[in-house]
Amino acid sequence: MLYLLDTANLEQIKRAFDLYPMSGVTTNPTIISKENRSFIQILKDIRNIIGEDKMLHVQSLSKKAEDIVKEAEYLNETIGGNLYIKIPVIPEGIKAMKILKEKGIKITATAIFTAEQALMAAIAGAEFVAPYVNRIDNISGDGVDVVAQIVQLFELHNIDAKVLAASFKNVQQVHEVALTGAQSVTINAEIMDKLLAHPLTDWSVDQFVNDWESVYGEGKLTLDVE
Repeated sequence: MLYLLDTANLEQIKRAFDLYPMSGVTTNPTIISKENRSFIQILKDIRNIIGEDKMLHVQSLSKKAEDIVKEAEYLNETIGGNLYIKIPVIPEGIKAMKILKEKGIKITATAIFTAEQALMAAIAGAEFVAPYVNRIDNISGDGVDVVAQIVQLFELHNIDAKVLAASFKNVQQVHEVALTGAQSVTINAEIMDKLLAHPLTDWSVDQFVNDWESVYGEGKLTLDVE
């Protein structure tokens, strides 16, 4: 499983990459706009934090294939590193994916709500496809089932593209997506922390410390060499 952080907040990124086994960062225009400063500078700052090898997914804004291609080429040259251009699965987006695939620019297909959208995007050249799990649930669909269908289609047709499941509201959704065989998830900082949270884990740690200190006193564990 690849864990990516869905944010453009630099402090959240620093913390997550310090603590957890992160594979990258995903952004979108809404997330970027919340930071209220230079779009390019935000992306450069993220790249500086995560390094050249970690994935950074950045979304295009245009709706015409030629403009999407221009944006992708500009971002690829300006930001660099292990960069993926996020492109919505509209007809012009699929056209842009075909062009960018030929140019060797990596693609993440986004705004996916059906398995067929994901399949076409993968065939067009997307390395990752991003189904919106919770948003599918919100329109009386089954987001986890859509992810499962995508995984199954990719296996049936021997497609190398990976599922990057997105749009989560809770840990249970992340867990269920992992059980489908999806290769990666992108989640916000709050859910990232909650993946480890359990009251009995905290209780157990406190109990270990209390038992130790009742005999040996407060302090770090050290080897008794005597």
